[in-house]
Amino acid sequence: MFYQRAILKDLLEHLSKKQVTVLTGMRRTGKTTLVKQLMTHSTIRQQIYFDLERIDNRELFSEKNYETIAYTLTQRGFDVNEPLLIAIDEIQMVPNLPSVVKYLYDTYGFKFLLTGSSSYYLKNAFTESLAGRKKIFEVYPLTFGEWLTFNEIPFTPTIDFADIRFVNAEYERLKAFYESYIQFGGFPEVVLASSEADKRELIKDILSSYINYDIAALADIRKSTEIYKLIKLLAVRIGTRLDISKLTSLIQISRPTVENYLALLEQSYLIKTIPVATYSPDRAIVKARKLYFLDNGIAASVAELGSGSKFENAVFNQLQGTHEMSYFQLKTGREIDFVLNQSQAIEVKETATESDFKNLTDLSSTLGINQNYVVGRYPNRIFDGMLWGGFLF
Repeated sequence: MFYQRAILKDLLEHLSKKQVTVLTGMRRTGKTTLVKQLMTHSTIRQQIYFDLERIDNRELFSEKNYETIAYTLTQRGFDVNEPLLIAIDEIQMVPNLPSVVKYLYDTYGFKFLLTGSSSYYLKNAFTESLAGRKKIFEVYPLTFGEWLTFNEIPFTPTIDFADIRFVNAEYERLKAFYESYIQFGGFPEVVLASSEADKRELIKDILSSYINYDIAALADIRKSTEIYKLIKLLAVRIGTRLDISKLTSLIQISRPTVENYLALLEQSYLIKTIPVATYSPDRAIVKARKLYFLDNGIAASVAELGSGSKFENAVFNQLQGTHEMSYFQLKTGREIDFVLNQSQAIEVKETATESDFKNLTDLSSTLGINQNYVVGRYPNRIFDGMLWGGFLF
């Protein structure tokens, strides 16, 4: 059974284009399922799927003479002079694959659907080899709206925050589901697991696979203990500005190494950092970036997180990907959690109050922003400008 992902609409629009369609993201976010959905929607009659985790498929695409690959396709009954859709999974397993795809794309005009688990590899390897020939789509764990879809729970997506109204009956209907999203995150198989014990085991397995496969492909596997220690330290720093000097001191490794590890973790979709909004650079701290994990379940599996940190990280994941995000902080410490598209200010509070909204409004006025919202987890008080987090679909 295929579930509808928000990204599917954009993927379907690109399916008819000649360009290579590339899906990248962390392992087990649903890239393979999306590719198979696209294959069912394609009008190209001839189709073939390759999983490069299979050694025979890796051997085929490692051929030095690329015409051998075309010959193999004819041996399998395909007419290479007619439209042909080729789907290839886990492309990071074959280092020269971009060159292979470029040759077959230029020579035969095949339509390619590709998936890979490493942004770092894909964006660097594809920049030159497939310049102008590809479009990269980033696949993340499920948003809360997608979480509801996967659990076949009806809801109506809200396009504009201003249209959201608090309805107590809807809050009561959805609050337990939202708490599960906050606790266990949005990896599809975790969302569909029937018990909390199964969810926890799956999350551990996903993180282990990420370190042992994705990180191993990009870094020295002998350093995996250092990387895991860094991941644990980052988890307890969700929603805070990165202090690389502090991390260097705690792990006892060099600053350049810590910086390289941070880049690696961000480029392979475990974490994401957001910059400070620099509308008033004379008053704002302009250097440090704030840190978030791209899945709540992963973060909670490596460290004891505070309730507020988990909630803020969940809200981040509900907003990221569809908004340009930054934060704002004065040297006095006053802060806006999220600035969206340079036009909306969001403050995250588990129990939101009118004074939180007033403080946000006062601070955002220095940026010229007049769209302000306080996102709450426990709606003990309902007021204009307050949004319950579970209504951010």
